[in-house]
Amino acid sequence: MLLIRSLLFNVAFYLNLSFWLLAAMMTMVLPARFLLKVALCWAQTSLWWMRVIVGTRYEIKGVENIPPGGIIMAAKHQSTWETFALITVFRNPVYILKRELTWLPFFGWCLLKLRMIPVDRGARSRALQAVTRRAKVELGQNGRQLMIFPEGTRRPAGAEPAYKYGVTHLYTELGVPCVPVALNAGLFWPRRSLIKRPGTIKVEIMPTIQPGMDKATFHALLQEQIETASNRLLADGLAELERLGVPAPVSIRQEPQPGA
Repeated sequence: MLLIRSLLFNVAFYLNLSFWLLAAMMTMVLPARFLLKVALCWAQTSLWWMRVIVGTRYEIKGVENIPPGGIIMAAKHQSTWETFALITVFRNPVYILKRELTWLPFFGWCLLKLRMIPVDRGARSRALQAVTRRAKVELGQNGRQLMIFPEGTRRPAGAEPAYKYGVTHLYTELGVPCVPVALNAGLFWPRRSLIKRPGTIKVEIMPTIQPGMDKATFHALLQEQIETASNRLLADGLAELERLGVPAPVSIRQEPQPGA
């Protein structure tokens, strides 16, 4: 039954995406705020389909911790889920994402229209400088919320943390608050897996880290806060899966992780 529900959801997810991409094409000549509304509808309907078909609900706590104006939101990255679900908590988000996504027909055009920030991960320091220049404009002039995944790519739930330097560089250069975001989405929508699991995806938006810290202190604090909260949410999710009689992903290591 888990496999059947997962297959049905995957079909519904991509049909839903196709529908909203078609709607998005109709807004391309309009201001970007109309396209942003379409993206929000896509996220909300995708979450609805996941609840109806798979039985996966979600809780987002701490939205009140998001300050107004330009900020960095640094989130744990375990799944495709958070890439669209977190749109629902933003006012005017700008994502840092891999350049290749902007090459996709339709979807990539939407990313460019929304002025998302592509990064050439092979260019290293030059790419970081280009991202910083764009981020200063989007946050400083436009007051947008910068979404970044500090580990750079999806990591299995429970895996050892692998935080990159980029988020620390941006924190230092942009001089805006950073909001840590913990989650356990990888339990229910694992990376590179067909299976989706019922239960409750939990997201915790923590109080801001104010600008002004030195790089080493900020980097250590950000990792400690995200990992501690994510490990707690991971334990909650594992307990829920056990109550539901649903097996956890094979890759999950259930021993405590650093920072737990």
